[in-house]
Amino acid sequence: MTFRRWGVATIAAVALFTPALTACAGAGTEPGTSGSESPAIPDDAKEALLASTKEITKGNFRFSMTGSDLDGQGVVHVPSQSAQMSMKAGSDEFSMDMEIIYIEPDSWVKLTVTGAEGVPGLEKLNSGKYQHLDQSKITGTRGLGFDFKAVDPAGSEALTKAVVDVQKTGEGAYTGTIDLTKATGAGMVDEDAVKLLGAEATKLPFEAKLDAQGRLTSLTIQLPAVGGGKAQQLTVGYSDYGAASPAKAPPAAEVVEASPEVYELFNK
Repeated sequence: MTFRRWGVATIAAVALFTPALTACAGAGTEPGTSGSESPAIPDDAKEALLASTKEITKGNFRFSMTGSDLDGQGVVHVPSQSAQMSMKAGSDEFSMDMEIIYIEPDSWVKLTVTGAEGVPGLEKLNSGKYQHLDQSKITGTRGLGFDFKAVDPAGSEALTKAVVDVQKTGEGAYTGTIDLTKATGAGMVDEDAVKLLGAEATKLPFEAKLDAQGRLTSLTIQLPAVGGGKAQQLTVGYSDYGAASPAKAPPAAEVVEASPEVYELFNK
């Protein structure tokens, strides 16, 4: 089962090397600290969750993510039209470290792929340099692009709208079930994986945490073992609301122009 559909940076490239790889997304973080006043949090649990994603749309936050074979983190900073993401995905047999930096109108990617010997052009992917990208050669935003009009890497707004039932279990803590068939447009959800889950996809347990200002800090979804795989936990987290730092361009000495293999890998 593969959950690998990300708007910030695709994990699909990993699947080109190892179709059996499970790439899951999400990770909790500590609450953000910006803001001096705490707005009223809706008493209704569902309304509180729906309201918790509004600050994400402003595009000034850090995020992190974890899954069974994925660990990543990054920053979105719309005021400077910049974003950065680093991740490690894979297993004992195969792994890929990837960092992508976006500073409009430029972007760079750095890759380290192991366990994929024999793949044509691998030495160019593993150049050890940041590869500067020609935006005209990027197909859409699924691979190497970033849409600053849709800044949430996980699609938490769509996920909270797909919540079936929810209860408040403590201060800023919520649990319930979510129907992923209603959130296939979310960045952390792969439609094919939802189909594989079948009826189970309509009633998956989740936990959510909000900070004192009612902003989402983590959302964790429990996935059952299906299709010969193992049970998994997907988590996406947010922090530093309104106080994130802009992404920085890599040093010029560490930059080369991207090879054709990079575009071929991500634009598939």
